[in-house]
Amino acid sequence: MKIFLIAGARPNFMKIAPMARAFDPHHDLDYKIVHTGQHYDHNMSDVFFQELGIRKPDYHLGAGGGSHAQQTAKIMIGFEEICTQERPDLVIVVGDVNSTLACSIVAKKMNIQVAHVEAGLRSFDLGMPEEINRMVTDAISDIFFVTEDKGLENLLNEGKDKNTIHFVGHVMIDNLFYQLEKLEIMGREGFIGNEFKQEHPAYGVVTLHRPSNVDDQATLVSIMETLSTVAETLPLIFPIHPRTRKNMESWNIVPSENIRLVDPLSYMAFLNLWKDARMVLTDSGGLQEETTALGIPCLTIRENTERPITVTEGTNALMGVSRQKILDSFERIMNNDWKIGQRPRFWDGRASERIADIIQRISNDR
Repeated sequence: MKIFLIAGARPNFMKIAPMARAFDPHHDLDYKIVHTGQHYDHNMSDVFFQELGIRKPDYHLGAGGGSHAQQTAKIMIGFEEICTQERPDLVIVVGDVNSTLACSIVAKKMNIQVAHVEAGLRSFDLGMPEEINRMVTDAISDIFFVTEDKGLENLLNEGKDKNTIHFVGHVMIDNLFYQLEKLEIMGREGFIGNEFKQEHPAYGVVTLHRPSNVDDQATLVSIMETLSTVAETLPLIFPIHPRTRKNMESWNIVPSENIRLVDPLSYMAFLNLWKDARMVLTDSGGLQEETTALGIPCLTIRENTERPITVTEGTNALMGVSRQKILDSFERIMNNDWKIGQRPRFWDGRASERIADIIQRISNDR
């Protein structure tokens, strides 16, 4: 079986890497890695792929930036060309980025089967571009790999055949465990943020990038004021997204001296930082899951989440942008009164092996 593994940005590679490693022993699963180039990232060097334990992409579409429509169109045009050349049997897309949507549409129109990893996740917030990508991709996919019970429930409610849905666990957690092992045997002296970590026995980590939080001046001012209050007790380190930095500079928002701003970090440097944090404050999706996997308190600065298991079973809680909620939750964490949580079912580092076994069975039945 000829397979295309699709990645559009650095976080996508964290999801396809464990699948690539799991496919390697299955010699009749002939996979190629397609990087759409949705996001340019200078950290994606040879060392990056060595750390992931995978080869560099076989194809790079170089789609680049632009509006959602421009980016999606460029990816579709480039992907159609290589599908015409190669005629893969299966296209595997991950997550909810524009590349996920674009490559799914192209594949289906060429009668190529599509498998969606992290299928069925829903925030039910159509103001989020990612939600539209998730919904459309699931509407046309043939095979669904699910990370949590709610994903299974959502797909069944949407009329999907239960025989096409596979509860396998989470490939992002597979990669987390793999990278943690790598981290233990490598030197960390050159990592940005390591000096901050050594200076502060207890600290928190912040990430903010969602337009609803960082593109509205009043909202961003309020969030930063709340973070400054937190930082009076617990120093914070903030790898800042370029979009967030630009807006802070435009609106002259100056963070507290107890909040250390640093440039975006490589995956390993960031993992080295947040894995030992007292708490994480974020509006990211993946970080909600990774903190749950390691049992680290996470305050999500959003009104909703497409990953509800991190709230119901894990260490995550939704804060919205409420100053009072954040400060009350922070106090509980500092008083060791936060929920312990548990690692969800199948978040055991073997999701990719399950996916490989299922695809092998599908291939044998063809």
